[in-house]
Amino acid sequence: MNPKAKIAARVAKEFESGDVVNLGIGLPTLVADFIPQGIEVVFQSENGILGLGPSPEEGQEDPLITNAGAQPVTILPGGCYFDSATSFMLIRGGHVDVTVLGALQVDEKGNLANWMIPGKMVPGMGGAMDLVTGAKRVIIAMQHCTKSGGSKILEECTLPLTAQGEVDLIVTECAVMKVTNKGLLVLEISQDITKEELQSQTGAKLIFTEELKIMEEAI
Repeated sequence: MNPKAKIAARVAKEFESGDVVNLGIGLPTLVADFIPQGIEVVFQSENGILGLGPSPEEGQEDPLITNAGAQPVTILPGGCYFDSATSFMLIRGGHVDVTVLGALQVDEKGNLANWMIPGKMVPGMGGAMDLVTGAKRVIIAMQHCTKSGGSKILEECTLPLTAQGEVDLIVTECAVMKVTNKGLLVLEISQDITKEELQSQTGAKLIFTEELKIMEEAI
């Protein structure tokens, strides 16, 4: 299983039937492909869709039905679409149970930076600021390090923040980490890495639970 699929498959195990779930653009959209059998969730997109279905078959795309990342999507029976004002009323009103987002940086205090690199032209934060403060639970799904090998998980974010103290869980291809008031608690670790290697690839001090599990066993 490639790293992104591994991350998405593990995140999907966090949902419960009945959850309203928002998936951010990029890697988080893969989570929809790994929902466990018997678990039924309702996917929401901040551009105004509730009840997202699977990606359309090639040639069956409707250019008027896309998610927030402009990717063609389908709508399940009973699903609906509405204007952005209603969508953000739903988000800000606390009706989204879980939001899954990517990140540029996350720190040990649960702070999140996921929208801007100083000096470079990149898209704005979109609905992320509203989602991380409005959703009941915030899960970050991202690869552990940058392409150059630097850690995305730090003692303190250096990029402009999207939100402060809102992240609950971080899932990478290397580990599953819970944000606590004592720091980052490692709940699961990949079978491909040691505790020492994980710590060396992380810019924040890690705390390992005594009940540490193998990540692959939970997928």
